[in-house]
Amino acid sequence: MKHIRLTRYRKWRNVFHQSWMMIALLAMLFIPLVLVAGLIMKSMLLLENHPLFELLFSSDWSPLSSRFGFLPFIVSSLWITILSLLISAPVCLLTAIHLTQYAKRWVLRIMHPVIDILAGIPSVIFGVWGILVIVPFISHQLGPLFGKSVSGYSILAGAFVLSIMIIPFMLNMLIELIKAVPNELQEASLSLGASKWQTIKLVVVRKALPGIVSSFGLGMSRAFGETIAVLMVVGNVTRIPTGVFQPGYPLPALIANNYGEMLSIPLYDSALMLAALILFLVVLMFNVFSRFLILKAETH
Repeated sequence: MKHIRLTRYRKWRNVFHQSWMMIALLAMLFIPLVLVAGLIMKSMLLLENHPLFELLFSSDWSPLSSRFGFLPFIVSSLWITILSLLISAPVCLLTAIHLTQYAKRWVLRIMHPVIDILAGIPSVIFGVWGILVIVPFISHQLGPLFGKSVSGYSILAGAFVLSIMIIPFMLNMLIELIKAVPNELQEASLSLGASKWQTIKLVVVRKALPGIVSSFGLGMSRAFGETIAVLMVVGNVTRIPTGVFQPGYPLPALIANNYGEMLSIPLYDSALMLAALILFLVVLMFNVFSRFLILKAETH
């Protein structure tokens, strides 16, 4: 009898734990749907008065004249995000390879807290550093080197600052991914006569490739939504940038600069909510695309 009661107790306990874990899972799935639904509802006022195609592909931004063209903000966001990833991705990958494959163990032990400190620095500090260091460097050294007379507040300044910000985020993931590759695979490659670099390139990196693609995709999503540091150095000029030395105006900066004071104007408020919805959907597209690349990498 005691054994039966104990069995029932364990059964109900398992059911209870499975139930609250399922509720937590459903809540995690429900949160993005609530966010999207709220943003769509707040954006409907603008969408009812302006065609979506016009909003997305027009560069005319004159809110007081009821003209809302989001193309300069979308293009600026893509410029900064892609350029920051091109700067930071090779640095992160090569650093992770060196720390896990070549460096002494004590170097990795020192680097872990350094990476954590870098990840914990507030974004406004990166923005101030960008104003004091990156902007003058672009204005006085890098711009004249390419024959450009620029103020320094530019797409390139935003990309530099953003690349520094996302390096610890991606580097931590890459270090753990490369460390997780079984040593037996490397030993088998070396025993067959492959060099150290050949083993890293053809065995370690190939084995960790799905995770590497995933870390870059998450880094790109993180970069696309960064706000404070980028808006401090990017210039915030409403026009489509055609070069990295020109100023830009990314979507997060648009929302951060205007949301508080424009709540009293319903159409402007709806436009900012549509900007947030566009930001959400672009990040979702990045994640879907990175998931597609991961699946392709896993099948090869």
